[in-house]
Amino acid sequence: MQTFNKTQLKKFKGKYENRGRILLKCADRPGIVAAVSKFLFGHNANIIESSQYSSDPEGGTFFLRIEFECPDLAEKLSTMNTYFKPIGSDFQMEWKIVQVTDLKKTAIFVSKEPHCLLELLWAWQSGDIMADLSLVLSNHEDCREIVESLGIPFYYIPATKDIRQEAEARQMHLLNEYGIELIILARYMQILTEEFVAANPNRIINIHHSFLPAFIGARPYERAYQRGVKLIGATSHYVTNELDEGPIIEQDIERVSHHDHVDELKRIGRSIERSVLARAVKWHLEDRILVDGNKTVVFS
Repeated sequence: MQTFNKTQLKKFKGKYENRGRILLKCADRPGIVAAVSKFLFGHNANIIESSQYSSDPEGGTFFLRIEFECPDLAEKLSTMNTYFKPIGSDFQMEWKIVQVTDLKKTAIFVSKEPHCLLELLWAWQSGDIMADLSLVLSNHEDCREIVESLGIPFYYIPATKDIRQEAEARQMHLLNEYGIELIILARYMQILTEEFVAANPNRIINIHHSFLPAFIGARPYERAYQRGVKLIGATSHYVTNELDEGPIIEQDIERVSHHDHVDELKRIGRSIERSVLARAVKWHLEDRILVDGNKTVVFS
């Protein structure tokens, strides 16, 4: 990990060294919570926070997120994962058990506009977003000074539709080299190839500068102005191969009027984009999101 607010990191790891999370989803049926609670009790773990949701008690999908405290968790984690497998198999669960202090290795992609990048960097420095921020990749040089001033590696990789596959090959090499688990598109203004997206399912978070499903694609503020909208917004979502139609994580809006021209809409929109993306990233890093088809369950 590069330069980080070391005081914040040390405090976080000291406070949460024995904190774990269970995240799961499966077909809803009686006994799920009981089985998980019994498992945690058997490992001397104390439940600190629990959130659950059923899409339909009769044949729906059940979602559960639990935070727990467990003495000597680092030593027990592998054993806990092994002993949970029969439970996961019995209920046909998709599940994971993680240690809170095992921070996710994260990469940020950005083009020219720095506002979302700056918001993420500030949240990371302050300890509001806990991640192993490993590198920033860009198809422009504009943000290099900002990033390198914090000791974070910055990689400039030109990317256009004519050289997209070549650029993505270089990007994937770096992502694999750093062991990246989360990719944040902080106003990265390039369309990703199907192969790139398929290699990172539910691990790419984008910010779209409109309140989806309105104004999908390019130039949403110009189209919003032409349409005379009274509300503008931003949407953070997981990236799929359907443009701007991946599972939505977070959205927000702001009221506007006929007085607001395109430049003013963009100014208002930038503020919304920053906060919406930061919240979506924070929730992903805290394992608060479960994907359900093309929707999400967010235990915020």
